[in-house]
Amino acid sequence: MYFPSEQDDATLVTRTLAGDQDAFEALVQRYQKVLFTVALRMLGNPDDAKDATQTAFVRAYERLSTFDAQYRFFSWIYRILMNECLNVLRGRRPEDELSPALATVGGPFEAAMSSERRTQIQAALLRLTPDHRAVVVLRHFVGLSYDEMGDALGVPSKTVKSRLHSARQRLGELLLGWRA
Repeated sequence: MYFPSEQDDATLVTRTLAGDQDAFEALVQRYQKVLFTVALRMLGNPDDAKDATQTAFVRAYERLSTFDAQYRFFSWIYRILMNECLNVLRGRRPEDELSPALATVGGPFEAAMSSERRTQIQAALLRLTPDHRAVVVLRHFVGLSYDEMGDALGVPSKTVKSRLHSARQRLGELLLGWRA
């Protein structure tokens, strides 16, 4: 996945802090899709994901003066989003059900198979710990490198690799019946 240069982001943050609202809108446009995707995979519900993403942007705007330009803007706002997702997950009742799968293209059979596969994958993702779910989402749905994931999560890339290995093993158990 391509992310704009951090210099561009730092410039937009500086302009926003100086009162240029269009600069923050550019940051929203740049990151809202990828953050929504992360939230959707973390929460499993499009409405919750939309709310979490919007709340993350509001909190980022309110705390923009605390952003340290030596770090990536994506990593900073990602942490805000993850905290919001964890708040949503903590607030859920255990009996909350998963959202219906997103629509697919193809014939009815392909649509049904794709929908079932997505439902199974989402259910398995939601059974992972938040740390394991985060690395799977960032690697396979957002397309970040190990180093980028480490920056976003605030952990070394070796920890990211270990978590990803464990998460993949657990997904194999849940989806394919692998035995460790």
